[in-house]
Amino acid sequence: MAAGARLLLTETSLVSDETALLALFEDLALAAGREIMAHYEAGVSVERKSDASPVTEADRAAERVILEGLRATVAGTPCVSEEEASGGVLPACGDEGFFLVDPLDGTREFIERRPDFTVNIAYVKAGAPVAGVVYAPARGLLYSGRPGGAFEAECPDGAIASRREIRARARGNPPAIVASRSHLTPETEAFIARYPGAETVSIGSSLKFCMLARGDADLYPRYGRTMQWDTAAGDAVLRAAGGRTLTLDGEPFTYGPKGGEGLEAFANPFFIAEGRARD
Repeated sequence: MAAGARLLLTETSLVSDETALLALFEDLALAAGREIMAHYEAGVSVERKSDASPVTEADRAAERVILEGLRATVAGTPCVSEEEASGGVLPACGDEGFFLVDPLDGTREFIERRPDFTVNIAYVKAGAPVAGVVYAPARGLLYSGRPGGAFEAECPDGAIASRREIRARARGNPPAIVASRSHLTPETEAFIARYPGAETVSIGSSLKFCMLARGDADLYPRYGRTMQWDTAAGDAVLRAAGGRTLTLDGEPFTYGPKGGEGLEAFANPFFIAEGRARD
């Protein structure tokens, strides 16, 4: 569906049509990716937020593109986006549906000129990520997922050139485990040690979820701090591909304010993401 046609939809019909919503997310992610790559090629100036995490003008420019696009099309749907949230903008949201946006996930990868950074946009309803897009502009790859299917698209020039359906694989024995390159913890190392002979792969940002979704890995343990905007889009792709994300207690992983104040209301518990169980 073309962008102009999408704008003719009512807001209610758009958020209830995951295919149209996903197409909007893809357009906005590609546009944000172009902003990010312009900064990537020009050089990066790094600032620090109040929690000492890095932020760049690329984060802010990408966020502006996404939020302007969402608010022009679905203005009444709450949107929680990382940089706005860090500045204290946290709209009320709940089971009726809201957006989660990380305009530049993997800022450390971006700063260190590794290609694993992504643009993440997701729609959450009743605690579940029902549609999401993860775009890796430096890799020229875009992943999208909605109920009924997950897809990988090649974007060699910042536009979608080809697309294929992807599916999480049945778990191998031993499994392949994907872990965070920047946040490997003793708990993660202990988890990996439970699977003698397991292949381990390190990659940054929400691409870890996408590796499971495309059948390149089986497990992604996360014993470290993440926020809901870090995970919702990748989790949506994984679920659409037949995988799942669970808390350490084996409960379904959910989204939305969970108590606490400010940013802490959107902090994630530790989790295990996995592809399909062995057939």
